[in-house]
Amino acid sequence: MRSEKWDAQIGGVKFSIRNLKSEIAIDVLCVGHAAYDISLQVSHHPGADEKCFAGSRVECVGGPAANAAVTVARLGGRSGFAGYLGNDLYGERHFRELSAAGVNTDLLARGDFPTPLSVILVKPGGQRTVINHKNQTPPLTHLPHDLSSWQIGAILFDGHEPDISLPLAEDAKSRGIPTLLDAGSVHRGTLMLTPQVDFLIASAKFAREFTGKADPEAALPELAALAPAAMITLGERGLLWKRGEESGSYPAFAVEAIDTTGAGDVFHGAFALGVVWKFGFPKLLQFASAAAALSCTKSGARNGIPGAKEVERFLEKLEKPDLKGFGNH
Repeated sequence: MRSEKWDAQIGGVKFSIRNLKSEIAIDVLCVGHAAYDISLQVSHHPGADEKCFAGSRVECVGGPAANAAVTVARLGGRSGFAGYLGNDLYGERHFRELSAAGVNTDLLARGDFPTPLSVILVKPGGQRTVINHKNQTPPLTHLPHDLSSWQIGAILFDGHEPDISLPLAEDAKSRGIPTLLDAGSVHRGTLMLTPQVDFLIASAKFAREFTGKADPEAALPELAALAPAAMITLGERGLLWKRGEESGSYPAFAVEAIDTTGAGDVFHGAFALGVVWKFGFPKLLQFASAAAALSCTKSGARNGIPGAKEVERFLEKLEKPDLKGFGNH
């Protein structure tokens, strides 16, 4: 595809704008947050005034929507990312990795605000604590291209760019494009998008904060009333799901977890790609759960993202888990 390129300022943020000569075809457009991750392996969670030493250090790029975009690409799909990166060292590293992974970056904004940075403490068993610094980077208010001619299979939001996400969700609905929300926590973006999407994938934290109910099983019907399909992910305990009158659970695959950072992002990216590939609902859960499990076996959010062949081999070695709630479907 041939293109011409120039820069423009939109809402105080610089876009590298291409005058596209042909249609863009993307399986999954991922909209939201990108960050640079510094992961430190520690033996325990440090207490107040405690000096803690890290056993190892891993640096890689991350962020929910950006991780999901790389996941789609590694699994063999065509992905795009819409979000922000700074014109700094971390932003340049992230941009190069997105490009190397084959992620379309035509909707990526660059500016002088710093790239968001996450410091992650990874404890034995893969449990982690994330400290994110986003500074005062303003939210994006415009996209540099009219997407009406783009062929998009599905759109995945993480809620971190609400001002561009809501119009995209409304446009997707009018065009029959499936939409998904990675609802990690309650904030302006997730609250705006929750009733707008076809697949609401909530963390246990979001479900608890949104409904006020500590029990995920009690919270699920309230979430399911807002979207055609709703799920609550529970980490190593798998997930709960409800679709119309059907509901059930799906167990997590047992792996030796090294680092769980980004596992949810991988689940969301794989699930979105499965939607585009028109997988049945049981296969969607299996495919996304397997990809997420494999991502936990290496340190660093991006380092463990598997390819399609790796997921296929992993599933071939395992017995099919019990799909509770599916009956004979």
